[in-house]
Amino acid sequence: MKIAYLILAHADPLHLQRLIAKLLTGDSAVFIHVDKKSDTGRFQHLKNDRVFFIEDRVPVYWGDFSQVEAILKLLDAALASKFGATRLVLLSGADYPIRPMSEIESFFAARPATEFINAVKMPADAAGKPIARLNSFVLRPGSSRLAQIGKRACRKIGLIPRQRDHAKYLKDLVPFGGSTWWAITRDAGEYVRHFVRTRSDIVAFFRNVEFPDEAFFQTVLLNSKFAEHVSRNLTYTDWRAGGSSPSMINDTHLPMFSAGVSFAPGDSYGDGPALFARKFKDGQENLLKAIDTIGSTSDGHLEVSGR
Repeated sequence: MKIAYLILAHADPLHLQRLIAKLLTGDSAVFIHVDKKSDTGRFQHLKNDRVFFIEDRVPVYWGDFSQVEAILKLLDAALASKFGATRLVLLSGADYPIRPMSEIESFFAARPATEFINAVKMPADAAGKPIARLNSFVLRPGSSRLAQIGKRACRKIGLIPRQRDHAKYLKDLVPFGGSTWWAITRDAGEYVRHFVRTRSDIVAFFRNVEFPDEAFFQTVLLNSKFAEHVSRNLTYTDWRAGGSSPSMINDTHLPMFSAGVSFAPGDSYGDGPALFARKFKDGQENLLKAIDTIGSTSDGHLEVSGR
């Protein structure tokens, strides 16, 4: 099995360098999209024959469709590459593996048809996925100040709606929501790419919803034949402090990582193991070295209940 790691990056080049070095094995390649608002000069030294940077970058904004656009560019690059990946794993530049790479590769090899993506049918208020995310018409950021003023004026007089009925636009598709990060098969990736090319109406709808990166891929895949092979995603994120951003990973997480992180059956997205964690930043080399020792004396077998 060949694995393509698709990485959304915008900062912390030292951590990204460490992440790339960890991910690169004889059976992997890395594809990176650096936010167009960031200076790529800080990252260019990381290029090699299996580390590819997206040239046609987009400025990425939190909660905006630009995140989906950047992910689709990564997907296109990985699928078009001669590397020939059979597994596509989406990470952020602030992620890091919390299990040995040999275990991670064995895990994927044993589950060649499973699509690891968090997904619940919307509305799912308990999972933080209200239907309002789809019905609210969101004005997109990034345009000039004059354009923003014009959009707000059009909204005020009713030319741009505040609300829409998602069912009118999605038609035959049931809406699903989840998390940004996933690990899907090549066939599923090809299906998403074909969907984008043939269902421009659905793509256009998602351009103006809240947090489309947490619903677009879920809605596409869960309304396809791939739905029967879906399992929860594989990235641990610490939301225990609350708020709109997860806590940074630190030394207090090491005992949990050493024991092996497993999501409980009561989780909104079901049970299963965590193979990656977020988020990290530059200057945490000692923490990463400690994480690298996890599982180093194991027999390489990951004991999990996930499919």
